[in-house]
Amino acid sequence: MSEDAQPKRRRGGGRAGAAARRGSAVIEQMPWRIPVNLDKPTEPLRPEGVQAIHDGAMRILEEIGIEFLNPEALQILKQAGCRVDGNKVFMGRDFVMEMVAKAPSTFEIHCRNPDRSLPIGGDKMIFGNVSSPPNYYDMALGKKVPGNREQCQNLLKLTQYFNCIHFAGGYPVEPVDIHASVRHLDVLYDKLTLTDKVMHAYALGKERVEDVMEMVKIACGLTEEAFCAKPYMYTNINSTSPLKHDFPMIDGCLRLIRRGQAVVVTPFTLAGAMAPVTMAGAVAQSIAEGLCAIALFQYVQPGCACAIGTFTSNVDMKSGAPAFGTPEYMRSTQMTGQMARFYGLPMRSSGVCAANVPDGQAMWETSNSLWAAVQSGTNMIYHAAGWLEGGLIASPEKFIMDCEVLQMIQRYMEPEICATGPDEIALDAIKDVGSSGHFFGIQHTQDRYSTAFYQPFLSDWKNFEAWEIAGGVWTAERAHGIFKEIIANFEEPEMPLDRRDHLADFVARRKSEGGAPTDF
Repeated sequence: MSEDAQPKRRRGGGRAGAAARRGSAVIEQMPWRIPVNLDKPTEPLRPEGVQAIHDGAMRILEEIGIEFLNPEALQILKQAGCRVDGNKVFMGRDFVMEMVAKAPSTFEIHCRNPDRSLPIGGDKMIFGNVSSPPNYYDMALGKKVPGNREQCQNLLKLTQYFNCIHFAGGYPVEPVDIHASVRHLDVLYDKLTLTDKVMHAYALGKERVEDVMEMVKIACGLTEEAFCAKPYMYTNINSTSPLKHDFPMIDGCLRLIRRGQAVVVTPFTLAGAMAPVTMAGAVAQSIAEGLCAIALFQYVQPGCACAIGTFTSNVDMKSGAPAFGTPEYMRSTQMTGQMARFYGLPMRSSGVCAANVPDGQAMWETSNSLWAAVQSGTNMIYHAAGWLEGGLIASPEKFIMDCEVLQMIQRYMEPEICATGPDEIALDAIKDVGSSGHFFGIQHTQDRYSTAFYQPFLSDWKNFEAWEIAGGVWTAERAHGIFKEIIANFEEPEMPLDRRDHLADFVARRKSEGGAPTDF
């Protein structure tokens, strides 16, 4: 884009940025930043364990095979020299490793606000909003309801507002009040106008993928050549575990990579249900399902931007329900991190839970999931804010509670906490105080007190009596109040009027044409 075509940018998110400059922000939040993971990753596997999982994944691809339900993919893989038997493809490990080696270990995804472009890979971590729940819950409703467009818009406003949320993933709640044929048009219009962060497209049919690519082009003010020159959006697909890739997701990825856009391949393997009950077996199967798709994409478009994801957890063996944030989930995420580094691929994991409401269980399971992402060296953390009921509910209170945890993770990663210079060792301050004073009033403390420690926007650090006098408001209730205030004061990020009009015209035209075909 030319300099004069750049969209005007404001700091922070929506009105949060403008309000912060006026001193009247709804909350005091940390500034936008890309966290750098300072810690060495947790590696539960010995080198022989990494080799064993790798060999297991390769033997799955060589001996058992993966079904591809996409005829074009079958034709391409047959041309590449893979053995194809009906829908089943058998890939030799030499072919897989040759193709996977073509994938970049790092890449960047751009967006309409250049200040919000995102590095993927290396030691960088980015967090995204909850994506795809069909239902919604908030404390004013007090019950679970099917999602609608207003709720989806409100969650997008939270996505824009919070600086610790770096990308706008899939629909933060599915707006089932919009017909499926045109839902993608309305939601992407909302996403592109209510946020200025990196965009996602569902790989659910060529019309949806092509529409979203065109809408991102319009919002970013790009020519076709400029759009195809580097990623401006991405998709995330899941394999149909066990051992299957469906038609539309592979089709969508092929369309995206041929136009220079990024893909994330995330097998959804639940140990004991869609994968072996052992975590090593579940991880090996997940790796096989992910690598075979990445190998296909690298054969078609060598060097295209790809990441491998993990969604390996376990089921409750009493009920069959998915469980998240478990010890097994944490270890499988760490194990997959080792494997991603072995293959030189960026990695995606998630911040997830099985809890039904924004309560203690929701937070300890999500916190376990998020810290597993940190420990594993994950680069892209999906569902980092707002997820409930194993992905069936989106909640604004949970979104805000999760953002407190995300800010704590970001603060934890700031190098100044571990600085060891003379001012940090503070021998003069220790000498001044000696054994009989305190550090509250000395100059060393006065110079640093406002920035020395993390300052929460949601946590309440008062003692019980002070908390009770203040009304005894529980955490989720405080989060609900913040949610309502953010929505009441939200202001859309600026977009040039000609682009907004062009976007609206495109949506209207595609609706008049019927949008995407559906079965109903």
